[in-house]
Amino acid sequence: MAEKLAPEKRHSFVHDGKTIFEWDQTLEEVNIYINLPPNVHSKQFYCKIQSKHVEVGIKGNPPYLNHDLTCPVKTDSSFWTLEDDIMHITLQKRDKGQTWASPILGEGQLDAYSSDLEQKRLMLQRFQEENPGFDFSQAQFTGNCPDPRTFMGGIRND
Repeated sequence: MAEKLAPEKRHSFVHDGKTIFEWDQTLEEVNIYINLPPNVHSKQFYCKIQSKHVEVGIKGNPPYLNHDLTCPVKTDSSFWTLEDDIMHITLQKRDKGQTWASPILGEGQLDAYSSDLEQKRLMLQRFQEENPGFDFSQAQFTGNCPDPRTFMGGIRND
């Protein structure tokens, strides 16, 4: 049932008509997907994840991304992998349940409608996690959705 509440599609950060990266999020993590350029050996790529900053690039060249993150992450459980010409960066949220409008501070923010949909999906994901015997995949909110992080005493850390 939880897979029904997984992100349905990735958000795109587009600059000057070019997709810089795609991303999605769950209650616990933000995932960034970067299409890698052809004809560059995998050992040439690097990714440096800090609590509030990420840097990505090809060794010996200016960074492709060198930006502050929207919110802090847990560096000890954040990581990156290369697979099928895509760099997948998994950022572990420091504050579980926090809805990110974008991974990069001040860049590619979701519009108000998309942000609200994202918050509703994370709220339902929280309900599903806390009540595994129930199926919340068809549940709907009327009006404003509460913050998944703080609603009814906050997220339980069992």
